[in-house]
Amino acid sequence: MKRSKRKTELLAPSKNKETAFAAIESGADAVYMGASSFGARKNAPNSLDDINEVIKYAHKFGVKVYITINTILTDSELEEAKELIKKLYELKADAIIIQDMGLLKAAIDGDLPPIPIHISTQCDNYLPSKVKFFNDIGVSRVILARELSFEQIKKIHEENPELELEAFIHGALCVSYSGQCYLSQYVGGRSANRGECAQPCRRKYSVITNEGKLLAENYALCLKDMNASGEINEMIGAGICSFKIEGRLKDTNYVKNVVSFYRNLLPDKTSYGKTFTGFTPDPEKSFNRGFTTYFLKGRADCFNSESPKSRGKFIGKVITVKKDCFKLDSCNTVSVKPQDGLYFEGDGCLINKVENGYIYPNKNVNIKIGTKVFRNLDREFEKELSKPLKRQIGINLEVKENILKATDEEGFSVQVELSGQKPKKPQEDNFIKQLKKTGDSDFYIMNIKIESEIPFMPIKEINELRRNLFEQLAALRIKSYKNKLQKPMKYVKYFQDKVDFRANVLNKEAEAFYKLCGCEVTEPALEKEKPKRQIPLMRCKHCIKYALDMCKSPENISLKDEYGNIYPLRFDCKNCEMSVLSPL
Repeated sequence: MKRSKRKTELLAPSKNKETAFAAIESGADAVYMGASSFGARKNAPNSLDDINEVIKYAHKFGVKVYITINTILTDSELEEAKELIKKLYELKADAIIIQDMGLLKAAIDGDLPPIPIHISTQCDNYLPSKVKFFNDIGVSRVILARELSFEQIKKIHEENPELELEAFIHGALCVSYSGQCYLSQYVGGRSANRGECAQPCRRKYSVITNEGKLLAENYALCLKDMNASGEINEMIGAGICSFKIEGRLKDTNYVKNVVSFYRNLLPDKTSYGKTFTGFTPDPEKSFNRGFTTYFLKGRADCFNSESPKSRGKFIGKVITVKKDCFKLDSCNTVSVKPQDGLYFEGDGCLINKVENGYIYPNKNVNIKIGTKVFRNLDREFEKELSKPLKRQIGINLEVKENILKATDEEGFSVQVELSGQKPKKPQEDNFIKQLKKTGDSDFYIMNIKIESEIPFMPIKEINELRRNLFEQLAALRIKSYKNKLQKPMKYVKYFQDKVDFRANVLNKEAEAFYKLCGCEVTEPALEKEKPKRQIPLMRCKHCIKYALDMCKSPENISLKDEYGNIYPLRFDCKNCEMSVLSPL
């Protein structure tokens, strides 16, 4: 049976098997997760057995499973990665997400099975010419840079109308263009392109002039989190087909909440089944540093120099302060409870008790009247999220000429013959009552149509009949699932004649790929050899001058870290970009 064409896709992160199941139950159309190695989140590996379980469960609901193989690889790792991909193909994974051009070469050369290739955002997919290059090669999908605006996305789509475009819609933001951040590798040998980023962007820095004048001391490179929930229609109009939630290190409750929230917003569900939840999703109640639409509509207030900690949801302002407690202006409308977590002005506390509207923190806090207070841990909400979710596929049942037929919402059907004694009285009501007890199965009943007499059957036999019918239908759905295949690809001319260390070439096959595309690799990846010159360790759309209201200032400024290292900043105002340079 042919499945309907997917128009838009809600793509959820999965740290592990449990999180993947939660994402599927919450309504995701697809999940992405790491394998045992070579993923850009080294702390989120998964065994092939776990991936196999996730794939089988996902495919019952028409949900796709993408596996991240999106680090740059050494020569020996490249061979290991190829073998891993072959095993993933055998497990019926729906696509692999790659960064290393050595793997793309292997796919073009036929050294990989025809599993769809998705080009990771780690490939710095910002320029239209680069996206067109990958489209001309013939990849299945390109995951766009987060920094793009609606107009830029639209232009890319118009130039590549058949190419699937995936974009982030929610979650943490890297301050650097993805794949172009070398600060973690430079300062500590932990490569972001190898899945080991130490997140130096979340640390505190001194912003200084060349003369040493202190302009600010804060988290100058820390960004808010992305939330483009209000921009979905514009993103669809610009050409996005897959909406990606960041967070492969996030916990199950986070995934449940955020996926459920976006499931309610996306207009066209492209997988199958209905999720039954017992909570009202609210992304502000899960980990966040404040929200931004980033550059979708032009430069926005995207920075959070106050703290990299979770801010949570705003609940009120302080109106009274006493020695060991304080009161909010919302004390009569917002319920806070002991062990809830609060955040304010870069600090935070837990609540010990609440009496007469006064909040007693678990430690001494320096809080003033007028301070905005946020709740970053809502125990009651977390408790609601911890309850099991269930995703079920709607089915219609029909009894005709002693045959019970089940047809699901996608059109798959199975049937069983009814057997039993001729009834002394009508059995229809009892039969329907038992069939509707679907419990925690994969199905729920939409409608039951009885067109012939129901034989007498003990309740136990009716229940067994229902279980048998559901098992057959679930097995049929898995068996009938058809994976897309990667179409043949070819080498095409690269849009540049030369590339340096920023092409992230770590193996001979990646170098050969560029050569076959008419491009010379002048330097290997930084992970192999540091260039003997000052280099950009980050390239950012975030601008510290803009954040400090110094946009037109000619002042030269730098960042100074806690160890006294000084990183000069270079500003490209024409392109509205900032680079963090290596120390002189």
